[in-house]
Amino acid sequence: MMHMKTMNLTGVMRDRTLDGMKQYLLASDFDQTLSFNDSGHVLSEILGVGSFAEKVAGLARINLVQQGGELAYLILHDPELRQVRREHLQEAGRRIRLKRNIPLLCRLLEDGIADHHFSFHVVSAAPEEVIQSALEGIVPPDHIHGTRFHYNPDSGEVEAILRVVAGYGKVAVLDDLQSRLGVAPDRVVYMGDGSSDVHVMLHVNRREGYSIAVSEAPHIAQIARRTVLSDDALSVLVPVLEDIAGWRRTAIRALFESHGLHIHEWDRTRTDWVTIREPGPPSA
Repeated sequence: MMHMKTMNLTGVMRDRTLDGMKQYLLASDFDQTLSFNDSGHVLSEILGVGSFAEKVAGLARINLVQQGGELAYLILHDPELRQVRREHLQEAGRRIRLKRNIPLLCRLLEDGIADHHFSFHVVSAAPEEVIQSALEGIVPPDHIHGTRFHYNPDSGEVEAILRVVAGYGKVAVLDDLQSRLGVAPDRVVYMGDGSSDVHVMLHVNRREGYSIAVSEAPHIAQIARRTVLSDDALSVLVPVLEDIAGWRRTAIRALFESHGLHIHEWDRTRTDWVTIREPGPPSA
């Protein structure tokens, strides 16, 4: 008989028998996916560092680092961000504005969908200390996989980057989680919001998994199986329940209402990205 240890919202470990349930891995990005803020911008405000967006844009233009890994690179190399210490990252996490109902999302994924169990993990290029601080008491630390630093034991400054979970780095973490959990490739679900999620979404789709975009960024909206736009984290349950669990709309609405929530608007439309320009003069 298969058992899995899980942690409830009080932090108490308990055993759950999972025999007969379909096992899934649901991995989520953090910045702009579970939150409204970007970790780098919040950290820059704490440190009083200006022009953070320009620094990131400059790195993106020259393709020096994988998209999503810009903050880690700047913390290690930028003179203004070299002052970052562990406590700054933890404070940034406390200031991050999270989307609503993340605790309820975690609880429903664990044991609120009949015959389905989703192991929820956060896979993000944001520093682990930021994510752990922001999601303290909601997601167990060992379910958070972010960028890791090595700190100087005397000065406390960042000496090295141990891991950056950006670009293909997300694929590596996801594959490791899938292997450790014993989940089939077609039962992997990933949700993200931006270009740093392209690699992992393509990887999930190729192996017949399921990808969800939570923004209309053209690079991922065209790749993801479904796009869901909402300021509530619970919204991602809609495609999960419809396409994976096979629920009807009436049952989905009833589930939300049983928790005192109402789906006010639910429109399924296709988004077309069209760029039209006037023809330029003929080239010489």
